[in-house]
Amino acid sequence: MPQKANLLIVDDEPNTLASLSRAFRLAGHEATICDNAQKALEFARTQNFDLIFSDVVMPGKDGLSFLEDLRSQGIAVPVVIMSGQAHIEMAVRATRLGALDFLEKPVSTEKLLLTVENVLRLRRLESENRQLRYRLGKHEIVWTAEVMRKVMAQIERVAASESRVCILGETGTGKELVARTLHERSPRSSGPFVTLNCAAVPAELIESELFGHEKGSFTGAAARHIGKFEQAEHGTIFLDEIGDMPLSMQAKLLRVLEEGEVERVGGDKPISVDVRVLVATHRNLEGLVREGKFRQDLFHRVYVFPLVLPPLRERREDIPALVEHFARQVCAQNSWKPIPFAPEATEALAAYAWPGNVRELRNVVERLMLLATEDGVTLATVRSALPVHPTSLSSSGPSSGPLAELVQNFEREAILAELKRRNFNITNAAKSLGLERSHLYKKAEQLGIDIQKQRREEESDAT
Repeated sequence: MPQKANLLIVDDEPNTLASLSRAFRLAGHEATICDNAQKALEFARTQNFDLIFSDVVMPGKDGLSFLEDLRSQGIAVPVVIMSGQAHIEMAVRATRLGALDFLEKPVSTEKLLLTVENVLRLRRLESENRQLRYRLGKHEIVWTAEVMRKVMAQIERVAASESRVCILGETGTGKELVARTLHERSPRSSGPFVTLNCAAVPAELIESELFGHEKGSFTGAAARHIGKFEQAEHGTIFLDEIGDMPLSMQAKLLRVLEEGEVERVGGDKPISVDVRVLVATHRNLEGLVREGKFRQDLFHRVYVFPLVLPPLRERREDIPALVEHFARQVCAQNSWKPIPFAPEATEALAAYAWPGNVRELRNVVERLMLLATEDGVTLATVRSALPVHPTSLSSSGPSSGPLAELVQNFEREAILAELKRRNFNITNAAKSLGLERSHLYKKAEQLGIDIQKQRREEESDAT
């Protein structure tokens, strides 16, 4: 279907306005007419136009001055200048002011309609390019921390294989993003990537979702449904939160993994499927096996290559880069100009506990950008928007107070807890916290932690 444009025509000749508006409307476009530049400027301030056609010589403000006013006020609508008194100097000035084109009157209807079509096509391509950049950035793993270097090395090692991967990690750590990366770096990358969240599908529907069903196989089955396994043919299927799959369904999934065949609900013959299976869970699968809530034979089928994602609190060095990455995403998605984050705002974000991990950070970044002032995202913006979770502080820590004090309390308790857990082995504690040894010493000093004193007290308590 041809795309409709909203046009503004500015000309002091009534016949020109009438003929052009009629031609555009016959072609399916909307056309607003105006006989002077000042009124046209008001229209452009209050309405959205895809393209403006403007004459040059008009009473009062001429067309080039109108174009200059548009640009000085930040109105970026494409403008085509028309003139019956065209000359080189006028065309050069119009181009320098940002005119899309300069047409000499009389202009044929075909030429005008082609110009509109080209502008719409250019806008469509720009929109598609912006969306493509957004989607590519959306699926990018952003990292600098040493702990993530090891994860990325594991991804590179296993991606090109057909091995089943079990992605483990807390909620919000990016398990689906890792699964998609494994698919895109595999020989199956040209095939589909199909996902199913096992925890989000009711138990009575999960078989139909995975394997499909035939028409009339149950009440409401008005047509044949192709399941996720068939949809993923020659590609990858990602079963998220597999730890929440009902036991009855686990037995059927096991058969599919063993035989490479599915059978639709209500079907009478098996269907061969060629898919790579990736799974993920935030649960302890081994614990579920011991409790009898997850089949041991299925566990061995899916737990071929476990890949553990660290929580965000263990990769704090990545937070500034993630903030910048998400800020670019939000701006691209909303067609906003870049919104800067003050250094102290980013530092406060990096010090937060992030119980919701990367997903929570992404949501908070968008919230901060919506709350940003003319100065961008400041420390005050963070203080007003950053939630304080009970899990980010110990029970003895304060539940309210200035953000800097809350952050310091959390850092102090986190460092002390890790030192005790590592028996005051500085190297191991620093590695676990994602810090250099020297940085850990410096941070402890800033927070008033006497490491030697704490060690002596701990040893004294032990004896």
